Amino acid sequence: MGRVIKFLVYLVILAGIALVIYAYAGPYFGADFSPPQREIRAPVTLDAD
Repeated sequence: MGRVIKFLVYLVILAGIALVIYAYAGPYFGADFSPPQREIRAPVTLDAD
């Protein structure tokens, strides 16, 4: 049982490292992580008494 838990811990660590590498190297491979840019205008009513 201990070997399975140790394997899962190593797997989680490797997955985390892979995610960080993908986050930094993704734009070089065509992955775009930026949110879509658009202007939003909404009327605001101020209730000043």
